[in-house]
Amino acid sequence: MRISEVMTANPDTAEAGDSIATVAARMESGNFGSLPVLDGGRLVGVVTDRDIVVRGVARGSGPDTPVRDVMTPDPVCVEPDSDVEAAAELMQEKQIRRLYVTEGDKLVGIVAMADVARQGADKLSGETIEAISKK
Repeated sequence: MRISEVMTANPDTAEAGDSIATVAARMESGNFGSLPVLDGGRLVGVVTDRDIVVRGVARGSGPDTPVRDVMTPDPVCVEPDSDVEAAAELMQEKQIRRLYVTEGDKLVGIVAMADVARQGADKLSGETIEAISKK
């Protein structure tokens, strides 16, 4: 099975220049724990609620601080035609729960452990979750 068959297409995003207050409000309203960050349409990072708290608020950053200052740069990406099993193995190797799906430098989707689990790949998703949880 291919990533394009299980990914969430056209995900919500943040812009690198958006304030952390704006991004936090978008996360709250959409019930997201993270958002991919774009700069000029190019995927440049990912910001999590934890990034906002630990790299922002805890270090004294104000609500107008650009998200680029607290995001994690260079997220791990796969292509839409990548194999789901290979993606799960990459998640294990990198100890991450999400992969960003790109065509070139354009974000086209996100694949999460839940997407793998929904495909009935119980053994695969269980092994991946166990490996990631050891982190």
